Amino acid sequence: MAEFKNPNQQGGQDNNSFLLMMLVLIAVFFGLQYYHTKDAGKNKPATPTAAQSTTISQNTPASNAPAATQPSSSAAAAAKPAQSAVPTVQATAATTTVVENELYRITFSNKGGQVVSWILKNKPGGGVFKDDDGKPLDIIHQQAAAKYGYPLSLQTGDAALNATLTNALYVPSATGNLAAPATLTFKYSAGDLTVTKTFTFDETYVLHADVQVTQNGQPVRAYLMWPGGFGDQDNSTGYASAQIDTNIDGKTEHLSQKKVTTGNTTNGPIAWAGTSEAFFAAVFLPDAPATAVLTTTKNEIDVSKTIHKSSFSMSKGAINVPMLGAGIGSTNGHIQSRIFVGPKAIKVLKAIKASDNGPSLESLLDFGFFGVIGKYLFITLQFIHSAGVTNWGWAIILLTVLINILMLPFRIKTMQNGLKMQRIQPQMNAIKEKYKKYKATDPKKSEMNAEIMKLQKDNGVNMFGGCIPTLITLPLLYAFYGMLPRVVELRHAHWLWIPDLQNPDPWHILPIVMVISQFLVQYYTPSPGVDPSQQKMMAFTMPAISGWFTWYYGAGLALYWAVGNFIGIIQQAVMNRTSLGKEMREVAAKRARRKAGTGKVIQGKQ
Repeated sequence: MAEFKNPNQQGGQDNNSFLLMMLVLIAVFFGLQYYHTKDAGKNKPATPTAAQSTTISQNTPASNAPAATQPSSSAAAAAKPAQSAVPTVQATAATTTVVENELYRITFSNKGGQVVSWILKNKPGGGVFKDDDGKPLDIIHQQAAAKYGYPLSLQTGDAALNATLTNALYVPSATGNLAAPATLTFKYSAGDLTVTKTFTFDETYVLHADVQVTQNGQPVRAYLMWPGGFGDQDNSTGYASAQIDTNIDGKTEHLSQKKVTTGNTTNGPIAWAGTSEAFFAAVFLPDAPATAVLTTTKNEIDVSKTIHKSSFSMSKGAINVPMLGAGIGSTNGHIQSRIFVGPKAIKVLKAIKASDNGPSLESLLDFGFFGVIGKYLFITLQFIHSAGVTNWGWAIILLTVLINILMLPFRIKTMQNGLKMQRIQPQMNAIKEKYKKYKATDPKKSEMNAEIMKLQKDNGVNMFGGCIPTLITLPLLYAFYGMLPRVVELRHAHWLWIPDLQNPDPWHILPIVMVISQFLVQYYTPSPGVDPSQQKMMAFTMPAISGWFTWYYGAGLALYWAVGNFIGIIQQAVMNRTSLGKEMREVAAKRARRKAGTGKVIQGKQ
C-alpha cells in the first residue's frame, strides 16, 4: 500500500515547490480576471427592459432545505468555466392561474410557480368536502405553508438558490381559469439559472409534473416539495396522525413522526412515496422509480391560537406540533412524476397504480393491528351505504345487526356447552376432591387433569366452547376501533343529534346508553360455572370500563357497541325462554343454593 505522508513534515524543497505553485496560480487567476473584465466590457449585453425582468425583493426562509446530496449549485458553478448568461425570462407582476375539474380547484401563483390554494370538492360517495367551520376544504395548511413553503415549490441544498426559486416571478403559459384536461407551464431564467415547471391535469386526483433546474447549463438536484401538513389538521388527532408513507421494493412502510428527520434522503427504486394524515395524502409516483430520490422535512408550528377540538393540555404558552413534508427528486436532475393529492378512500387509492404492473396506493391505508379485519368491516359498511342506506349512522346499525345475526349460532353453541359443563360439575368436583391431598407439583395432579379431560370428552364438553363469542367479538370491536377514525368517508358523517360520528358524542348520551346496555347484558346472560360474587363484580366493572372508554372516543364506536348490546339482550331474553335457557337458569339457581348451604347437591343430568 502506498505511504501517505503529512505535508507538514516534508523538507524545505517541498515547501519551496508549494510556494512557487501558489504564486503561479495567483498570477493566472488575476490574469484571467483582467482578461474577462476587459472582454466583458467590449461585449456588454443591453440592459433588460421592464417587460423582461423584475426585482426580487422578498426573502423566504430556507433553513429547512433538504441536505445537499451533491456539491451545492454555487460550488459546482465555480468549479466550471464561466458561460454566457442565458436570455432572461421573467414576469413583471404577480399573477394567478386556476385549474379546476370536478374534484379540485387548484390556484397557482407565478411567484415560485407554486400552489397557494388546493380546494378539494366532491367527496367519494357523495357530498362536499368542508372544513370544521363549514367552508370549502383547502388541503393546504396555510399556517405551515406561509412559514415553510407552499406545495410544488422547489428546494435544493443551497439556501440562496432556494430563495431565488421561491421568490422568482415565473412566466406562466396561461393565466385566469383553466378547465382540466389542461397543461400549465412556468418558465424562469436569469443569469446562469433556468427553470421549467410543467404540470398536466386530467379528470382524476392525479396530475403530472415535469421539472428541470439548470445552472451554468448543468442540472441541479432539486426536489419538488409538499413542504408540510394538510389543511384539515386543526385538531390534536390530525397532527398526531401525520406520517411518511413509502413503497420501496414492493414493501409499504408508514413512518411515524418520531422516525422522520429533516433532510433525510432515500434512493430508489421508489414506487411511490409521500406524506399523509388520517384522511388525506400527497404522494409522488415517479416515472422512473430507479432514479427517484425522496427527501423528508419535519418542522414545528405553534397552534395555540388556531387549534380546534383539542385534547392537548391548553396552557398559556405555545403549543408546538410537528408538520411533516416530503419531496421527490431525481439523480439525473430531471423530475418526472405523477402526484396524487386527495382523500385516502379505498376505491380512489385502489384505482391509482405506480405503473401498469406496479403496486396501487391501497396500502396507503393503515387500519392498525387488526387492519385486515377493519378493512373488510369498512368494505361491508360501504356496501350497505351504497345499497341505499345513505346515512352512515344507520349503516353502522345495520352492520351491527348483521354481525349479531351471524354470531347467534355461536351464542347458542356456547349455552349448550355451558349446560353440559354444569351437568358434569359434581363429577368434576369429586375428581378434584380425590386428588386434593396432592401438591400442585405432584405427578398425580396430571392424572387428575387427564380424568377431567376424559370426563369432558365423554360428555361432549368443549373446554374452549365458552370463549368462541369473545374470540370473535373482541377482534371485531378492536378492528372497528382502529377503522373508525381512519376512513375519510365517515369524516363529518352525522346521525340524529350527533354532528360527527368520528368525534365524541357532544351530549354523552351514547356512552350513558352504553353503560346501561352493558349492565343488562351482564344481568341477562347466565354464566354457569362462574362464581356468583365474580359475576356480580363483572356486572358493574364491565359497564364502567366501556362507559369511560366511549366517553372520549368517536360516537360511531359507542353506537356500534350499544346496538350490539341491545341485540344481545334481545337474543338472550328469547333464548332464556327456550328449554335450553330454562334448564341453564335452573341449574345455575340450584348451584347457588348448594353453595349457600341449602337445597340438594346436583348429581348432574346425563
